[in-house]
Amino acid sequence: MLRLTWVQPEDLLGHELHQAALDGREPVVIAARWKAAGGMEAPLRAGASPNPPSRYLRQLAKDLLDELADLPSKLTDQEPTDLARIRAACPEWPAQAAGSRAAGAARVGAGGTPPARASVPTSTAPPPPAAYEAAWLGRAVGCLLGKPVEKLPLEAIRQLAKSTGNWPLTTYFTARGVPEPLLRSHPWNRRSAPTSLAENIDGMPEDDDLNYPLLNLLLLQRHTKSFTPTDVATLWLDELPAGRTFTAERIAYRNLLLGLEPPHTARHRNPFREWIGALIRADVHGWTNPGDPAAAAEQAHRDATLTHTANGVYAAMFTAATIATATTGTHDIHTCLRTGLTVVPPDSRLAKAIRQAIQLAQEIPDFDKVVDELHATHSPTHHWVHAIPNTALIAAALTHANGDFTASICKAVSGGWDTDSNGATAGSIAALLTGTPAALPDRWTAPLKNRLATSVGDFDGTGFDALAHLTHLEASRP
Repeated sequence: MLRLTWVQPEDLLGHELHQAALDGREPVVIAARWKAAGGMEAPLRAGASPNPPSRYLRQLAKDLLDELADLPSKLTDQEPTDLARIRAACPEWPAQAAGSRAAGAARVGAGGTPPARASVPTSTAPPPPAAYEAAWLGRAVGCLLGKPVEKLPLEAIRQLAKSTGNWPLTTYFTARGVPEPLLRSHPWNRRSAPTSLAENIDGMPEDDDLNYPLLNLLLLQRHTKSFTPTDVATLWLDELPAGRTFTAERIAYRNLLLGLEPPHTARHRNPFREWIGALIRADVHGWTNPGDPAAAAEQAHRDATLTHTANGVYAAMFTAATIATATTGTHDIHTCLRTGLTVVPPDSRLAKAIRQAIQLAQEIPDFDKVVDELHATHSPTHHWVHAIPNTALIAAALTHANGDFTASICKAVSGGWDTDSNGATAGSIAALLTGTPAALPDRWTAPLKNRLATSVGDFDGTGFDALAHLTHLEASRP
């Protein structure tokens, strides 16, 4: 029996109840109706519950999803999704580089008042292809490190690594030497272990954390940096297999097939609209706007609003702006992160979580204790794929590692939650700051064999050096 993940109404309803509680709605009455009818909780780690419901319960779930969408939110004013309102809410929105698409759009803010601008030096000349090769490799390595332990609880990650003497993390996970009782209690991610444990790595296996940057390369090649959310949608329908989508992306894909258009695709029966999916698509937007964090954030916004709203969009904008700043090669990780925060509404839940995470990382020498604090704050209320805790963890890992590549990816993955996505983003940023693939230790990069597997376009088997040249070409376009 097929139980398609991430789209069954009876499973979405539980997630939407959690999301409503987070974003300032009052779902208590609707939650009581669902429970009284025999409705189930949202699946904790799977994408679908094991058994189909009655037709009545499925129809009720659809009706309640629509009722939840109509509830007013107390956070609407401080967490907008519209770009003009986001800009107006950001008092330190960075200056745009002259001639950028974002520059013209941002000259006038809300009410005709020019938005305030932070004094971040801008340099729009792209770095050499070697920097992009490092960034692609860093993204792949960090993703690969996190793949075997994706979905595992924090304590399981720690026990598995400690059992092989790999704690604190310094290299890829291995099953060699792990006691059988521990493996039975905490099995590796079943889809990833055959290709991502140290003894099994043979090139970079396919992963959505690499598929989306590839799609965004295609997006820029076909539509330039002036693409629209509709261009993103069309590209997905042409090039992205539906089975390679998850959470918000799968919902948006379904909504497109139902005839909905962006940005409504992000809102219709989509409880995952503040999860991590838009963040993992943001790297190319930062890479191709070197020294122009405002343009990178605006570009990421147009991509993200196909699938996400509010904090889910901010996570992508924060990441793109951070990367655009790192791409210049003239700023340390702390300046990059501070610049990333300038495009996030300061009163939003994401901004508060990032600020707290950075402060913890600055004040606590033991990163395990930083992680424990973050989990105590976020795990009781957020799903493990939600953008807020994961973005906070990425910021904490990069801050604590102080720009070191190995420390950045190991800290990001060791913090749990969405391990492969967090490792990928931390790896991309930290590797970009090194400026060259030669600065990345061979133990990380050699197993990748300069080969990437994917189902996107004609990229299967492509080398990271080739991807670097393609990225440099898009970054160089006027």
